[in-house]
Amino acid sequence: MATHSITVTVNGVREYLNVPSHMTLLRMLREELALTGTKNGCEAGECGACTVLMNGEPVNSCMVLAVEADGAEIVTVEGLTPEDRLSPLQEAFVEHNAVQCGFCTPGVLISAHALLERNPRPDEQAIKEALVGNLCRCTGYLRIIKAVQTAAEKGGA
Repeated sequence: MATHSITVTVNGVREYLNVPSHMTLLRMLREELALTGTKNGCEAGECGACTVLMNGEPVNSCMVLAVEADGAEIVTVEGLTPEDRLSPLQEAFVEHNAVQCGFCTPGVLISAHALLERNPRPDEQAIKEALVGNLCRCTGYLRIIKAVQTAAEKGGA
């Protein structure tokens, strides 16, 4: 099995790794770097549980090979709180009970964070469009949408 040496910056930390050709970014984050906030849902790019930021854009990490991340900057849900406190977005999720089972939450937070970074005052339609790739079976989305709106009102991601 061929391996490749890659350099990737994850949550601000430069990592040097040897990864198999077939390893996904999802598996690399979870298995090689122990960043288990990124969830393994469908492994088909359908559910959004594995969403991370790659060079500032949300991607389904189950659909990206680790070798494709060579030289990239990756932000996982763990990277949203570098000072060990909740971000305004995370606080809004708690405030509005937008977390039920929590499995989808990391991917939803990443997608919402990316939205608020590019559009600090999104309307409801923009929020819905930003979250279209994130499936949630528990909340019904209304609380999630309200949480993103609250975070925007309080100053963003």
